[in-house]
Amino acid sequence: MKMLHALFAGLVLLFVGGMAYAEPVDINKADAQTLTTQLVGIGPSKAEAIIAYRNANGPFRSIDDLALVKGIGQATVDKNRDHLIAVDPKAMKEAGVSD
Repeated sequence: MKMLHALFAGLVLLFVGGMAYAEPVDINKADAQTLTTQLVGIGPSKAEAIIAYRNANGPFRSIDDLALVKGIGQATVDKNRDHLIAVDPKAMKEAGVSD
């Protein structure tokens, strides 16, 4: 039983440690699969809603704009805030920075 407990603890540490080094998700570039697998509380339908909103309204200007997507509330934004970025491709182009 001790061995099983140690194995479980090791797996938890591996999982949590891996999340600490995960790259942030750019909500202006991420595909549905990335949004679904990398963010808390975002399933396939919400991921598609994010992409549809982005396509209809242009890039998100801030992480908080994610709450403008139907079905995504401020609590979901706050849960994911530390794992998100919103890079505006237009601003990057104007600044002369390439992808």
